[in-house]
Amino acid sequence: MSGQPAAGLSPAEAVPTGNTFDKYGSTNPVVRRLMTNFHGTLDEMWGRAAPESVLDVGCGEGVLTHEWAERLGDRRIVGIDLEDAKLRDEWGKRRRSNLEYRVEEATSLSFADDEFDLAAAIEVLEHVPEPEATVAEMARVARRHVLVSVPREPLWRGLNVARGAYVRSLGNTPGHVNHWSRRSFVAMLARHGRVEEARSPFPWTMALVRVG
Repeated sequence: MSGQPAAGLSPAEAVPTGNTFDKYGSTNPVVRRLMTNFHGTLDEMWGRAAPESVLDVGCGEGVLTHEWAERLGDRRIVGIDLEDAKLRDEWGKRRRSNLEYRVEEATSLSFADDEFDLAAAIEVLEHVPEPEATVAEMARVARRHVLVSVPREPLWRGLNVARGAYVRSLGNTPGHVNHWSRRSFVAMLARHGRVEEARSPFPWTMALVRVG
């Protein structure tokens, strides 16, 4: 995940790189059903954006990045994340001629204004200490759209507590330093563009923002 650790937290506590739980590879039937719904909603919003080029902020192991690269054909996609040897190993397993991985800090991207058609951050903004600065940079480098998703709160933490997870932290998943309801998330995004669509695949919030 992109970003730097929040004050007082180690990098592992504040901003874990990659997934703390392999939701994409889980065999749990409940998790698989939730992820199918999540992925379906994401595909629909991607289809609405119809991007010609993509920046994937906080790309983690590159699972979605590589999938999107295949959908883009020979059109450009760049995935960025923090320096992590394990992530580099994963990136090496997911290569395509149109796909590039870079180590970048999300609040100071090296890319030019409007360099990409779409900038995405899928399950990333809850991890970064400066989410608005991250969204502002995404909006700067995107010509048309920003596509983002975050856990929907307080539902996410309530579900964790209900299953007996992270009870001492009131259900907060390790590494989550920001928490939004659907309304508060949309309000934050609206400061950086026009929210064309906001969806609620349980238990997340997902939004497509027009920035250009």
